[in-house]
Amino acid sequence: MAMNNKRNIILEEYENEFSYKKSKTNLDIQFNRIAFIFFVFLVISIIYSIQLLHLGSLKAEDSKKFLTVNKNHRADILDRNGNYLVKTVKSIDIAINPIEVIDKKKLLINLQLIFPDKNYAEIIKKLEKNKFFYFEKKISSENYEKIMLLGDKSIKSEEKLTRIYPQKNLFSHIIGQIDDDNKGISGLEKSFNEKLKQTNEPLKLTVDTDIQFLIREELVKFQSIFRSKGSTAILMNVNNGEVISMVSYPDFDLNKREKIVDLNFINRATKGVYELGSVFKTFTVAAGLEEGLINTDTEFLNLEKKLQCGKSSISEYDNKIPSDLTVEQILIRSGNIGSVRIGQKLEIIKLKAFLEKIGILSKINFDIEEVGEPIPFKWGKCKLATVSFGHGITTTPLQLAKAYAIISNGGFAVEPSLIKSELKNNQQKKRIIKAGISEKINLILRKIVTTKEGTAGLVNIEGYEVGGKTGTAQKTVLGGYSKAKVNTFAGIFPTSNPKYVLIVLLDEPKTSSVYVYEYKNKKGSYKGTPFNTAGWTSVEVAGKIIEKIGPILATKYIEN
Repeated sequence: MAMNNKRNIILEEYENEFSYKKSKTNLDIQFNRIAFIFFVFLVISIIYSIQLLHLGSLKAEDSKKFLTVNKNHRADILDRNGNYLVKTVKSIDIAINPIEVIDKKKLLINLQLIFPDKNYAEIIKKLEKNKFFYFEKKISSENYEKIMLLGDKSIKSEEKLTRIYPQKNLFSHIIGQIDDDNKGISGLEKSFNEKLKQTNEPLKLTVDTDIQFLIREELVKFQSIFRSKGSTAILMNVNNGEVISMVSYPDFDLNKREKIVDLNFINRATKGVYELGSVFKTFTVAAGLEEGLINTDTEFLNLEKKLQCGKSSISEYDNKIPSDLTVEQILIRSGNIGSVRIGQKLEIIKLKAFLEKIGILSKINFDIEEVGEPIPFKWGKCKLATVSFGHGITTTPLQLAKAYAIISNGGFAVEPSLIKSELKNNQQKKRIIKAGISEKINLILRKIVTTKEGTAGLVNIEGYEVGGKTGTAQKTVLGGYSKAKVNTFAGIFPTSNPKYVLIVLLDEPKTSSVYVYEYKNKKGSYKGTPFNTAGWTSVEVAGKIIEKIGPILATKYIEN
């Protein structure tokens, strides 16, 4: 019994010792694992901290570049109210690598089921060439799902960034186009190409989508009525130069990315260079007032009905115009001879200097590159006479808008712009025309619309105090002038406190025998266009435009 008890004690001591050693070994292993894991986390934390410090040290400009590494990135473009005019979105292109096609017949059958309208004769030719080709660009999500479910390894998908234009034709000449490499080739897409590629901030414009739509709608409607070759309209804030609307018609759908080669699709608002006729008489009168050579009540007596200048003659467009006229009456009745007499008082140096000051004679700086340059000419006695009433001198509708803004806004310089800028709005105004000139001119422009002697009665829309001047000019051809006309109306409103200038130009309009005019300054209506002049064409279009956009301007822009 004693022997057994001793063995048992020894056995228990051995077992306890064995158990103790085993427990110590597990503890060591667990500690080592914890230490290793802690070390790994420490290293990762150090690496991550270094990376954060490195990124934090980058300049703001470098950070922007880091965010826009995709070569196809282009910032969005918005109108003044935040509506999308251009949006960059992800799209998927589907391509086929013929080398990887296992069963060509089966593939073609499957593709025809999904895309029945494709030209499969051409696709078969491409497959036979054994060269990688694109099958469907910007595939719809529905068709993408179907084609990928085919499980054919020869079908490749490629994700890209692409531009979409929700407004289609509405801003085609302003926005411009991009090529297949997402590089701007016209309009703002071209002139702001680098900025659009390097920033994530949207480019905000001054234009208003609602107003642009309404103005374009009127140009399209009257295109069929007066059967003009084309037309343009510009609405601009006279105080800061913000272009609220700029339409040139015909236009094109930007989403189609078509190559435009027809010159009739030119941007008539900025690129078109025209003789604009009697709208220039306002400049002649303003220059005479500026120089103190005339006043609005200055009389010109015994005005001839015709003047000889070299081999050409200058005559009144209407023989009913009296021979004795004040300066005010010359502008209201659009007298050619009276305007020549004012120009002769000014002489070349003063009239030329005034036209240069208001930005008529030289190429304008603008936010898009499609800008026309007025045709240079040699000044002389006959050229002074013709320029005085808007003959033999050219400019663009955009420059006409700028000049009328300066003349009507109190004489302060403005630069037309499509880009919204609070900094520009807060800049101090620079006076370039003497105080008091605008008030005198604006009163006359209003009378051109309200009096029976005026030429713009059809634009006298109640409640908007519209003033303006008409211009009817024959188009130049090689060696002279054609019967085709350019009819223009340059308007401002309200004349008591001008806020907007509206230019409407019709390129080669024709008369309408069925259109019904509703008189504004007297009761009644008139069917058919009696004369192919601005007073019966461009003025009518301008009136309809103001009727449509006036309520929006009166409410949305009441703060201006």
